[in-house]
Formats: sequence, C-alpha cells, structure tokens
Amino acid sequence: MNATVSILAEIPEELHESLQVYLDTHPDWDHDRVFSAALSLFLLQNGCSSTPDSSRSYRRTARVYLDSLFKHAV
Repeated sequence: MNATVSILAEIPEELHESLQVYLDTHPDWDHDRVFSAALSLFLLQNGCSSTPDSSRSYRRTARVYLDSLFKHAV
C-alpha cells in the first residue's frame, strides 16, 4: 500500500511563479508530482547508502523518484 502525507510549505514567490509556468506548459504534471520528484532527487543526491537501513531507504527513494518521472496520471 502506498501511503501519502500532506506537507504544507512556504516557498519564495519566484519559485512558485516558475512552478506555475512549468505546470501550465506540462499538463501531465501537478504540484504533488513535482514536489515528490524534487524531494526524492534531493534525497538521492544528498543521502548515503552505507548501512543496510539507509540502503533500503535509498532504494525506496529511488523508486519514488522514478515513479514520479515515468508514471503518468491516468
């Protein structure tokens, strides 16, 4: 089962405007998909997988990232 968690975050207005332009030109994407892809990419780039637990976490994060990129809304 895939659980989701809602996050409320404040972002700079310039970033919000850029996000809105992106979403307006890419109808297959929505706010949730963008934030999921961005956060998972950040964690992949800045995390480590040196222990068994962190290695499992890294694989799960990679799966979320790839799903965000390649799964289109039906």
